Amino acid sequence: MILGIAISTLVKPVLAAGATDLTHLHAGQPSRTPIGWQQFCVDNPNDCRTPRSTATVMRLDDKSWNELLRVNLMFNKAIEPVTDEDQFGVVENWNYARTGKGDCEDYVLEKRRELVKRGWPLSALLITVVIDKEGGGHAVLTVVTDRGEFVLDNQTDKVLPWSKSGLTFIRRQSPENQNVWQDLGRFLGRPDVVTAAIKASR
Repeated sequence: MILGIAISTLVKPVLAAGATDLTHLHAGQPSRTPIGWQQFCVDNPNDCRTPRSTATVMRLDDKSWNELLRVNLMFNKAIEPVTDEDQFGVVENWNYARTGKGDCEDYVLEKRRELVKRGWPLSALLITVVIDKEGGGHAVLTVVTDRGEFVLDNQTDKVLPWSKSGLTFIRRQSPENQNVWQDLGRFLGRPDVVTAAIKASR
C-alpha cells in the first residue's frame, strides 16, 4: 500500500478504441546499439551473455509497486551525479557506479541489477534512450508491467507512467534479447500528446 492506498486505486490500464493499448510503448524496427552498451558488454561480458527469452511483463501489485519506489529512491540518493567527462575524461562510459558517482546510465544499470536480484524478469527491465525535458540525451529504465510501462529516472524520485514522463522515447532494448535494440519512433510521453494513458481513478 502507498500511504494507505492500494495500487489498484491509483492506476489502471486504459485501452484506446480497438486493440491498441496506449499504456505500453510499441517498438518498431531494430535500431543501432548504443556505443555505451557495447562498451559496457566489453567490460562486463557476463552481464551480456543472457540467453534469448520470452518477453515477460511483471505483475504489478502493492508489493512490487513499493519495491519499484524503494529501488528508484535508493539509488537516486546513493549515487552522486557526475558526468563521465568529469569522472573519467570520456564522453560515454556505461558502467555500474562503483565509485559511488555516475551519470544517468550508471543509475539505470544499478537499478536494473538490483531489481533482477529481487526476482524481476530481465525482459521487463529495459534500458531506454530518451531526450529529457531540457532537450538533452538521457537514459532511463523502462519497467514493463501488466498495468503499463513505468519509468525509473534519476532526474525524479517519482515513478511515472511513460506517457506522463515528459520524455521523448528514442530506442530501447528488446525484451527478448537485451543485446538487440529497437526503435521507438520518438514517442513523446506527454498527456496532451498521447490520447490515452494510465490515469488515476477519481
